[in-house]
Amino acid sequence: MVTATFLFDEALNPFLPREHRGLAFAVPCARAATVKHMVEALGVPHTEVGDIAVNGAPASLELLLEDGDSVVVPAVAPVVLPRAEARFIADAHLGGLARLLRMAGFDTLYDNEIDDAEVEANAREAGRIALTRDRELLKRRGVLRGAYVHALKPAQQLREVFARYGLAAAMRPFSLCLACNVPLRKVPKAQVEEELPPSVRATQTDFLTCDRCGGVFWQGSHWRRMRALLDELDGRQS
Repeated sequence: MVTATFLFDEALNPFLPREHRGLAFAVPCARAATVKHMVEALGVPHTEVGDIAVNGAPASLELLLEDGDSVVVPAVAPVVLPRAEARFIADAHLGGLARLLRMAGFDTLYDNEIDDAEVEANAREAGRIALTRDRELLKRRGVLRGAYVHALKPAQQLREVFARYGLAAAMRPFSLCLACNVPLRKVPKAQVEEELPPSVRATQTDFLTCDRCGGVFWQGSHWRRMRALLDELDGRQS
């Protein structure tokens, strides 16, 4: 056994037992333990940490710990993702968040029956960012990029993801189907008129449709509520 001392950023406190918050503490480690192994054994997924330092020098998560090592673990820093990289996969418990990300125009896979192995495989093979409230999912080696979502309600979760990945400038609101995650296209009113409620037929002129599910969308009260949320997020990051 070897012993190493760890100090975690206060932003990582939600992952740690109370006795390990805000102070340096020594823990025994297996002789072949890596920094990643010990950080995650202490409760913090590797996706949530920034640039680690060991004995004051930058270090890889794969570094083997030696007796007496001192490890400083910062929280991951927010970034501004290029739109092409802002592709997500949400676990089975984040359906509301997935719909809101699609509403903002971000390619987001979601299936309420998806399991952790499928999320990991898709994150690894397609390079998607895994979103979850399950810290064990984020500890999987195949999840190279991911985020633990702290908030409980979808609108707050969306704000959290926007802040972490700087998504405001990359928004393309109402460009994707909320159900299917495929691009919407404009459709003439005459082509969908028979499907519309009388009040919508009388007041709306612009429509979008999804070629996969056949859904028809217009700027009704739901659209206005969602538009207000997106405008708020855009204002937060301008």
